[in-house]
Amino acid sequence: MEVEFETFEHSDMRSLADLQPEGWGDITPAYQFYVTSRFCFPLKVIIDNKIIGIGAAIIHNEVAWLGQIIVHPDFRNRGIGKKISQALVDLCKAKHCETIYLIATDLGAPIYESIGFETETEYLFFKDIKIGSEFSTSQFIVPFEEKYREQIIAMDKTISGENRVHHLEPHFSRSYLFKEGEKTEGYLVPTLGEGLIIANNYKAGIEMMKFRFMNKENANLPVDNSEAIKFLHDNNINEYRSAKRMRLGIERKWQPANIYNRIGGNLG
Repeated sequence: MEVEFETFEHSDMRSLADLQPEGWGDITPAYQFYVTSRFCFPLKVIIDNKIIGIGAAIIHNEVAWLGQIIVHPDFRNRGIGKKISQALVDLCKAKHCETIYLIATDLGAPIYESIGFETETEYLFFKDIKIGSEFSTSQFIVPFEEKYREQIIAMDKTISGENRVHHLEPHFSRSYLFKEGEKTEGYLVPTLGEGLIIANNYKAGIEMMKFRFMNKENANLPVDNSEAIKFLHDNNINEYRSAKRMRLGIERKWQPANIYNRIGGNLG
């Protein structure tokens, strides 16, 4: 099937209800972000004046993520998802991206493998987390302070392997630090996606997880963070599903064992 791609516009937002996949979180906020951001490039496929497929590329200089690649149920199994994925890859390469990431279910992984993606690691997903009396707030967790901005930016770049400062900056004022003396050992960005937690060590990471559980009942983190997963298992919290983190292009240095909660499926 021949398909043509157009830019997904703000006026297309009303079409998302028909495309919303069952079991996914609401895709509307993500597409609201895509259509207003200068570094996001959402695409749509139209057949008979109807949007039947969408997807987006989020570009951080030489790194890109693909997110929310969705095909309307009436048009699945026709190769449209693969074509959307390839169109987004071509867009990223045209913008000189050296590495392209995405998160894939077991069902979607073969499609991405067919255009060259390989599995880098997996994320585990936990839900229905109820905090107990032992999950008290650490005295080392404090609201964001401007003087620690550069420490956070440097830590995020080292651990993620990406320059994500333009994602972080709008959320700094609502973030929290794990601070010992004048050094920031971890941070929580509760308003960025699912609530990013990055930490230099186990103590900071676990305390930030506990702090986040005061308002959230889920956790999503790389399988490489064995210490955080052991903490969850020791508290009778078990994963209910997993997803693959896949890569196309240059392998980058990053530290998944220091990620205690991810941003989301469109940013890792």
